[in-house]
Amino acid sequence: MSSEHTYLRYECADAFGLTVTTGMAPANEEDRVLTMAGSHVLGWNLKTCQLEFKVGPVDTSTNVGTGQALTPEHMTSLVSSETIMATGWNSGSIRVFDAIEEGDRQRTLAHSLLNGNGSGLSDPRTVFHGHSTALQALALDNNSSPSPSAKLASGCGKGTVVVWDLVSETGLFRLLGHKGGITSLEFALDGKYLMSTSLDGLAKAWDLEGQYCIQTFMMSGQTQIWSSALWNSKSVIEEEQRHRFFTGGVNGQVLVWKVEQPRRKQGGTGETTDESNERALDSEENDDGTLDRLCHCMGPLPIDATNTAMNQERIIAIRHCAQRWIGVLHHQSKSILIYKIRSIRESQRKRQRRLRRRREKQQQKQDKTEETKGRKRGLLDDDDDDDDEGGGEEADNDDDDVMRTSSSVEFDAIKASDEFEYYGIVRASHKIKDFLLLGQKQTKRSTVIKVVCALSTNAMEVHTLNATEKDPAVSEKQVTIDMYGHPTGIRSMALSSDHTLCCTVSKHVSKVWNVARRSCLLSITPATTSNNNCYGLCVAFLPGNTHVVLGTREGSVLILDIQGGTVVHEESKAHEGAVWGLDVYRHQHESSVSITLVTGSADKSVKFWDLEESEEGGHPILVHTRTLEMSDEVVAVKYSSQSSTSKTLVFVSTLDSTIKVLFEDSLKLFLSLYGHSLPALCVSPSDDDALLASGGADKTIKVWGLDFGDTHCTLHGHSDSVTDLAFIRRTHCFVSSSKDGSVRYWDADRFQCILVLEGHSAEVNCVAVTNGAFVLSGGMDRQVRVWERTRDIVFVEEERERVMEQQFDAQLIANEDDKGTLSVLNEKQKRENDEEDNEVEEKPQSEAAVKKSVLSVSSGDRIMEGLERADEELSEIARYKKDIEPKKRQNNPLLLGLDPAQYVMWVLKTIPSAELEQSILILSLKHIERLFYYLIVNLKRGRGVELSCRIAIFIVATHQRQIVATTSLLTPLRELRRLIRLRLTESRDQIGFNLAALRLVANIHKENKTILSADEPQDIWAGLGLGSDVAAALQSRRPN
Repeated sequence: MSSEHTYLRYECADAFGLTVTTGMAPANEEDRVLTMAGSHVLGWNLKTCQLEFKVGPVDTSTNVGTGQALTPEHMTSLVSSETIMATGWNSGSIRVFDAIEEGDRQRTLAHSLLNGNGSGLSDPRTVFHGHSTALQALALDNNSSPSPSAKLASGCGKGTVVVWDLVSETGLFRLLGHKGGITSLEFALDGKYLMSTSLDGLAKAWDLEGQYCIQTFMMSGQTQIWSSALWNSKSVIEEEQRHRFFTGGVNGQVLVWKVEQPRRKQGGTGETTDESNERALDSEENDDGTLDRLCHCMGPLPIDATNTAMNQERIIAIRHCAQRWIGVLHHQSKSILIYKIRSIRESQRKRQRRLRRRREKQQQKQDKTEETKGRKRGLLDDDDDDDDEGGGEEADNDDDDVMRTSSSVEFDAIKASDEFEYYGIVRASHKIKDFLLLGQKQTKRSTVIKVVCALSTNAMEVHTLNATEKDPAVSEKQVTIDMYGHPTGIRSMALSSDHTLCCTVSKHVSKVWNVARRSCLLSITPATTSNNNCYGLCVAFLPGNTHVVLGTREGSVLILDIQGGTVVHEESKAHEGAVWGLDVYRHQHESSVSITLVTGSADKSVKFWDLEESEEGGHPILVHTRTLEMSDEVVAVKYSSQSSTSKTLVFVSTLDSTIKVLFEDSLKLFLSLYGHSLPALCVSPSDDDALLASGGADKTIKVWGLDFGDTHCTLHGHSDSVTDLAFIRRTHCFVSSSKDGSVRYWDADRFQCILVLEGHSAEVNCVAVTNGAFVLSGGMDRQVRVWERTRDIVFVEEERERVMEQQFDAQLIANEDDKGTLSVLNEKQKRENDEEDNEVEEKPQSEAAVKKSVLSVSSGDRIMEGLERADEELSEIARYKKDIEPKKRQNNPLLLGLDPAQYVMWVLKTIPSAELEQSILILSLKHIERLFYYLIVNLKRGRGVELSCRIAIFIVATHQRQIVATTSLLTPLRELRRLIRLRLTESRDQIGFNLAALRLVANIHKENKTILSADEPQDIWAGLGLGSDVAAALQSRRPN
């Protein structure tokens, strides 16, 4: 029996080419922002317009490979604080990273698996799994006290909200109530409440202490709420603190809500107990539904009358800065509306003027009514004499109508139009996807606001908005950051002969990259002499790696100088149709070397060009030599790999689904390859010219023998058109790309797929290979992924089994989610039936924040395996003690030389904290009983006190009825209670003593204000006193 053939594994080492994809967040330093870029978080310096660092998580979904590969998941949400960065992903997971220090920035720009440089990727501090669909909203509690950033809220497309504890790294609870996807989350009033908006058109305010919805409100006429923001005046010196909540819907209107503590929970007003009780009774008697109301509608923001079309588009982003500025972004818009928040005194003045105008109009209307009362009506009198005056009053009462439909707010209260003032507009060069307000700078004459825009063209723009007291606000663009990415999808790429440079081509833009540093060296917009931008379709490096040749959709062929960044030669009428393919061939003669270029076009012709040197500038030029007419449009063209001129072949793929093999010298037909049902979009020969691989729009790859033109095999695997393929040098293995977003690694001799490389989020259009060290792939997601060959061995059968297991596990979890959805629908039907019978039961608004995943299942299996292994070891120890002549017993290597209880504690500590509770839920009652035994042993010995207490309390709270009904668990339960109280009391005393000692040391240092030095040692024990046992113990430990 022959042994199975093995291969080396390819893994994604890095990705580059993205500036910003979906959103951005402020960094903890001035003039710095964080952007989401596929699988990375990028940190940008706006002053230097340079990329300072990038952070990407390693792939932990599998246990194979090096463990340092970049994750194939993509980021969907991002929030940051001074110490952490929380990211949400399309798989539903949440990864929390530590903030990058200044000294670690420049070394994290590139990551490679070849030289062991793993600084570009990092293991997150915490990973949470609580959602089954992509994360759509994240919120950090940055205002809570005494520990900021202690809570994190997340929302997904299924309408569930999960609140996480970042200190204990666990999920606190899951909030239920929304029926549509969550669009935004905001913590309010020092983290006591959570505001959520959803596509179901509802906004909810949650009481996090009671885990219930305290208020549900909706915007009038709104079916969906797409964005929200919460502003508070903590950074502004005012008489009272203001909290404002903004919601934006599909009609382009932004409603403002006043956020304040519900009157039922207000306290600390200086009242006596009797007065407070009397006021509470009066409030309950006159309760109109506002006692538990957290938000009160203030009306809509003033709109810009000059942009009526834009004002009707839905709101996709609302941002604010610490000062008095609010920004609003509409969908498919190039403009951002900026509003100024008036101070409390200015708002009161505006309100008084509005009320005075209202009273004056009402008085005028009343006087006019009294004058016309009793007067006989004439034939020429209008039906309504006061239409003109009534129109002004109706316009003035638009906000009142909105407030009346949204909430019961008094008309004489401060409205949004009193508190907010339209300030100006920021106009970008392209459509804006997200933006940030980075604060203001006050000068003697004006106020300057800095706005950072994330454009849909994979670029960023920095604008400033200047305004004086007399002149209107004027927007000015300061800088554009577009060097690091293509504005559209990548159509083609080529590698230099020394594999150090890579050229990528997209619509109207060509870029040259340093592959090792992942940095862009040149960005050029190629154009003809008539100043027409060219749409690049194919590219190749010329020998010497100083120039590249570019084929365009307009039919021209251009030569670009990499050092100068200019077009040095142009063949504007090379073809009458689009140039779909080109290739460069180096002819080695006895005394000279000649370079030939072949181009294939949609004009049904294949042209050959000689590369010569210009007499004027010394740059290369193209000289047309031959033309070959084809029967149909040319889709792809390629040279063979042999260096002998007599054996050089040219492969031409046409639109009639055939591939022609021609001799290069005579252009005579050698072979015609038939087999594809749709055109072959790419062809590639092997190094020895024994095989030819072709990928077609029919989703198949065919391997041909070039001796007789026979089909060796047809490979199936891609679910969409195969766009490109290339053989790895000196092998019969090749790499293919497809519109299905995957890259596959094939063996053409054994006709099998070795690996499926996933990571792109859109169509993959091109691949570029080296001698096997790494592979580059680019696609419509505008990023280039680097796949490097590692030393990990791939067994094809094991790889197939692993993939099938992953699919099976994912299907199990999906089925459980479907059952959960079915149960929700059944509950909804039951609730409707109960409503008909007037018997409505209240459903819980929260549940445990746990989610069954493949990782939690495997962790639960590890716990059960550890318990069984520890029990076996205890049995062996018991038998050993019964022996009459016991020999020296060796430690069990499976237990790592630990005793059974210590081994169980080691297994529990190796499980991620976020997965621990879900893993314990998998245990049976028998395993729980054994786990109690080992927890008691560890608590008696003082091991893992915090972890043991957490596990015991969670088990009792979850399985209370089963544990109470099991008599064998009552005795261990009493012992657990005693040990937990004892150990927690000891820990509390120890922590309290340490805190008191730290305060004492701080006070001593503050009183003395002396600097400790090595020359004059200080007695740190002096002044502590010797009156207590603790002080005596410390005194005995002092050094001599």
